Amino acid sequence: MLTRRATLQASVGAALSCLLPWRADAAAAPGALETRAIPRTGEKLPVIGIGTSEVFNIGSDPAERAPRRQVLDAMIAGGAKLIDTAPSYARAEAVVGDLIDERKLREKFFIATKVGVKDAASQQIEFMQSLGVLRTAQVDLLQLHNVRGADTSLAFLRDFQQAGKTRYIGITHWQDYSHDTLVQVIKREKPDFLQINYSLDARAAEDKLLPTARDNGVAVLINVPFGRNRLFNAVRGKTVPPFAKDFGASTWAQLFLKFILANDAVTCVIPGTDKPEYMVDNIIAGSGPMPTAAQRQQILDYWETVEI
Repeated sequence: MLTRRATLQASVGAALSCLLPWRADAAAAPGALETRAIPRTGEKLPVIGIGTSEVFNIGSDPAERAPRRQVLDAMIAGGAKLIDTAPSYARAEAVVGDLIDERKLREKFFIATKVGVKDAASQQIEFMQSLGVLRTAQVDLLQLHNVRGADTSLAFLRDFQQAGKTRYIGITHWQDYSHDTLVQVIKREKPDFLQINYSLDARAAEDKLLPTARDNGVAVLINVPFGRNRLFNAVRGKTVPPFAKDFGASTWAQLFLKFILANDAVTCVIPGTDKPEYMVDNIIAGSGPMPTAAQRQQILDYWETVEI
């Protein structure tokens, strides 16, 4: 994450210098965070959330937890809601539960977690444990994690939904090879949500997967939007191109996120976020204008000149 800090400082300069280090009185990002409707219900969801894999997998040391607590403060101040976690993220799920419960903030967040591709009894145990560590009787979204087969049934997720343990159900993956399988599951099972990888340097989802989700009324969450730091590494030492100001991007993260959000099939982007200044930067990306089709092509043309 040092790469992002360097590019953030180089690109923003004085505009976000007050956030480095974090100040609670500077939590809110300028402008209103955009929201998009969940197709199944019309419920509005802010377009920026967070992923917790690795970045929330920490211990109980108060000094270590303080920045994550500030991330949640920044989310509330900026209007973001969705927190994505999973039992497979080691301690991350429990840390999320602790930080939300200690100040009774459950109603401020849209909590998404997952169950693995296992037998029904194991899934039942896993999900009940998740509800326990998250300190809640109901999650907002329960997802089948890393779907493997085109014949996958979501009947057991619907059972949890009908029992009032989750409001929405979904499926996930994070690699391109899964896309054909996910297309088939979407068409047959009609989940409420799809979570998938998509970034400026990994655009395979544009071919079939994102259009299929849109056509079938499925909300889309985007994981690894920075390519696990590949994008920041590629632009290290480079300034944000001047045309980015035309759609309100003043940092690399804002450009990367606005490129994704310019695709109208996308509902919410969930970057892994462990520092409040990064959360504010992300929220700014979800505010103001999004790139037009021509501006999106401008980004792609520029990206072809960047040496990965």
